[in-house]
Amino acid sequence: MLEVSDIVTAYGKIEALKGVSLSVDAGRITCLLGPNGAGKTTLMYTIAGILRPRRGSVRLQGAELVGQTADRVVSSGIALVPENRLVFPQMSVAENLAAGAYLRRDRSTIAADTERMFARFPVLKERRAQAAGTLSGGEQQMLAVARALMSRPKLLMMDEPSIGLAPLVVAEIFRIVEELNRDGITIFMVEQNAHLALKVAHRFFLMEQGRVTFAGAPGDVAQDDVIRRAYLGSAKVP
Repeated sequence: MLEVSDIVTAYGKIEALKGVSLSVDAGRITCLLGPNGAGKTTLMYTIAGILRPRRGSVRLQGAELVGQTADRVVSSGIALVPENRLVFPQMSVAENLAAGAYLRRDRSTIAADTERMFARFPVLKERRAQAAGTLSGGEQQMLAVARALMSRPKLLMMDEPSIGLAPLVVAEIFRIVEELNRDGITIFMVEQNAHLALKVAHRFFLMEQGRVTFAGAPGDVAQDDVIRRAYLGSAKVP
């Protein structure tokens, strides 16, 4: 579904991405591992059209996205759940969901999709009139996911969905990721929790210092010495 080829993205003279290439298969969960500062968020922002690369290609189902504005990327079928949620804190839960559908004009189906989000995330229905900034971290993460889904994406990108959340909430977020994937949504996520990612993802990439240094299936991850030491420790991998 997604093909990233030789992407170079820089901040001034500093190249954060140094020729990144990877792919995301339709209907699968793909996970990007890597240490802080590796360029993972920069890659997500480049794919989403927030950052423009100096060179390279990003194709969604064969259509080139490089050079498109962020709203055009959303309309093409990509939605991003950013790191640290970034909900609109002063707006209500319902208003945040409406913001996720800002490019759509089909009001009746937007209303139906809003009710679907409330059915999928019952806590959001209970809080529909509450300011998003007053929600717990886990509730904000659910809202950020629901807001992204309101654009009806083909590909859902999630940047560190478990960061800063309690273990029980993290387990719930990963359950939601699996459920969304079973419902047919392709997912590309950045995640530091390799143990949990191994349980849900179908393919992995490792990024270090702006380059992809590993690609493989869960079994390959579990056997790779570098990844085991950095992300899995000495614990036995299921």
